[in-house]
Amino acid sequence: MVLSLVSQRSGYPMTGAEFDAMQVLQLVSVLMVAGLFAGFVAGLFGIGGGFVVVPALLVVFSFFGVPSDIVTHMAIGTSLATIIVTSLRSFTSHRKRGSVDEYVIRDWTPWLIGGVFIGIVLARYMDGRSLKWIFSLGVFLMGIHFITPVFKPKKPLSDEMPKGIILAGIASFLGGFSALLGIGGGTIAVLVMTSCGRKIHQAVGTAAGFGTIIAIPGAIGFMVLGYGIPDRPFGSLGYVNLIAFFSIVTMSYITAPIGAKAAHNLNAVTLKRVFGVYLVATSAIVLYNSFMS
Repeated sequence: MVLSLVSQRSGYPMTGAEFDAMQVLQLVSVLMVAGLFAGFVAGLFGIGGGFVVVPALLVVFSFFGVPSDIVTHMAIGTSLATIIVTSLRSFTSHRKRGSVDEYVIRDWTPWLIGGVFIGIVLARYMDGRSLKWIFSLGVFLMGIHFITPVFKPKKPLSDEMPKGIILAGIASFLGGFSALLGIGGGTIAVLVMTSCGRKIHQAVGTAAGFGTIIAIPGAIGFMVLGYGIPDRPFGSLGYVNLIAFFSIVTMSYITAPIGAKAAHNLNAVTLKRVFGVYLVATSAIVLYNSFMS
């Protein structure tokens, strides 16, 4: 059976006589708060919200006793599943405002999916600690970029989006990197588009579409990877936990459009710096946790 029940040695909510409604309520409540934040951030910056969701899931799953050797895979797989909804919701909101380049999405899609496949294969042979190190490094670099962009040309590097082998390389890297981190890849996508002369609002809206394209095969891949793995938490489909998924997407569905609207009205520089500090702190916590588990 793909849907798993956690073993007796785990502190995670059980079914039947040992089902703890209070634990489930605590789990859902915490993840709904994470979903509110993830949805807003997804709409605001054109990212999938994985930078918020993965750390939250690592903490919550660990608290409820999910074994350390699978907790990172569970967090990443579940995060990718939530990004399908948050990015799609954000994408449609930006699309209504005319802030999406659908030709760019069409050209990037095959390479993004190919990159995701490579990322899934790599995840298959990596343990939880290695994935935490990769996540920590990726989040740190993104945090520094939000606080003080290392690469911020005064004028566009090109008047056209990448094509040919350059497009293939960037998109494939983006897909694989995002699959390993459980994110939508919006930050890198926005950086590439703005460096090629696209307006920030169009870059954010288009990047939201990338998130959905990455998350669908990514989530399916982690479901397959987790098939038959023991000690997964109750309600899991492979490495995707359905309780966490529905808890997060219920709230993110509400706040993603709010974030998209805010992207057109709020001080983007200040917001990015605040979010950057959050990412750097998250990176440090995840790195510390990788040595403690």
